[in-house]
Amino acid sequence: MKKKSYREEEHSKKTAKSSADDRYNVFVSHATYDKFLAKTLCDRIEVISPRLSTFRDDRDINGGDRIPLAIASAIRACNELVVIITPESASREWIITEIAMAFVLDKRIIPILYHVDSSKIPQIIRDFRGYQLDQLDEYLENLLARIVEERA
Repeated sequence: MKKKSYREEEHSKKTAKSSADDRYNVFVSHATYDKFLAKTLCDRIEVISPRLSTFRDDRDINGGDRIPLAIASAIRACNELVVIITPESASREWIITEIAMAFVLDKRIIPILYHVDSSKIPQIIRDFRGYQLDQLDEYLENLLARIVEERA
């Protein structure tokens, strides 16, 4: 079965009758260099519950879409933003912009750290509880607990 695109998911959410069927959306922020990590993270998130949906720009923005608008819309629609922080991504303008958008919108922000010195973590998220990549299972357990709690 083909996975729905983010646009199809958003349309489905808007037309759904029951809020109990709403998905819990996770925006995955990453540098292009870290695409493999982002893809793996999305796969791991989506397999733990059919209620979970992820947004990843390289997969969910179509040709001809206005990238800044698509990203802003996806961040507004997400329940939380997971940002993969690596030496390659720590100072990228788009990563900082996505974090700032989520921060202003009061979204839950979860840093996933991989081989990055703490002094290189963007200032805006230094006081956020994050996870080292080798703690990914702990993040996934906490994520699952949040969606179960939200539904209760």
